[in-house]
Amino acid sequence: MSEPPADAETFLAVTDSVAALQPGLSTLEAGVMAALHLDLARDSRSFARVFGIEHALVLRAVETLASEAGLLTLQERNARTQRTRYGASPAGDAVLARLHG
Repeated sequence: MSEPPADAETFLAVTDSVAALQPGLSTLEAGVMAALHLDLARDSRSFARVFGIEHALVLRAVETLASEAGLLTLQERNARTQRTRYGASPAGDAVLARLHG
């Protein structure tokens, strides 16, 4: 039997934990990492839809996490929709491995 999907409280707690581990991240950036950790979203469009956030804002956060923070690797981008699939980089994996939840 698989685990139930994370609830809002769990998501917010994991977001806070990511932010505490990486103080330079915005709340949205920490949320992208939390959603990846909880397997709620692995691409920018899904994250935007699930959390009701403008896709452009999510794309900006994903780009920052990949380039400046070095926590994500970009795996694929749809040229038409800009949907960007991503995964944790080795540095991102190290951060996520320190989470409990």
